Amino acid sequence: MRRYTPSRQYLWGGSLALVLAIATAWLGMQWPLIAIASALFFLSAGFVLWLALRPALEIHESHLKIGSRIVPWNAIRRVDRTGWVSPLALNLIMADGERVLVIYPGSLEAATRLLQQVRRMAREALIDGMPHRQFWGEPAAPSSVERTTLTSPKYQLLNKEDEEEVERLFQLLKTVGHIDPKANSDEN
Repeated sequence: MRRYTPSRQYLWGGSLALVLAIATAWLGMQWPLIAIASALFFLSAGFVLWLALRPALEIHESHLKIGSRIVPWNAIRRVDRTGWVSPLALNLIMADGERVLVIYPGSLEAATRLLQQVRRMAREALIDGMPHRQFWGEPAAPSSVERTTLTSPKYQLLNKEDEEEVERLFQLLKTVGHIDPKANSDEN
């Protein structure tokens, strides 16, 4: 099991943005134009604190645990990255069509490890549109369709008389060792 918890930097950043929002709100009472900065600080503080309070992610052999939610690896059909790297955001598409957005606000190194582990463990999923085996450079397992297409059909190339002639020449070759009449006359 591997546990990924949100970075404490988000908690500190959100707290700082909240303090700045309160300070600019107090200044905004005297200068109304500063109220715009206060609103922006409140929005950013809310977003960063929301990231800091995201549930921990746990990687198990059989499932991914997001807070109290358990997602079995064999139920994941697609693992798609978004444009976010840190915080990491992944779209998981489940077998029943449900979409799960996984957000991990951690360090860049931890986010990279988490992404790699999720990609490795979701063996039945398409990873950014590629099959799991192809994404990891493993040889593809031949499917039953490929095995049936590899057997070539039998075509009738010769008519019945020509087949008999080929069979007669083959039997002659087996008994004599060669078919060339010149070689027969040279040996005698």
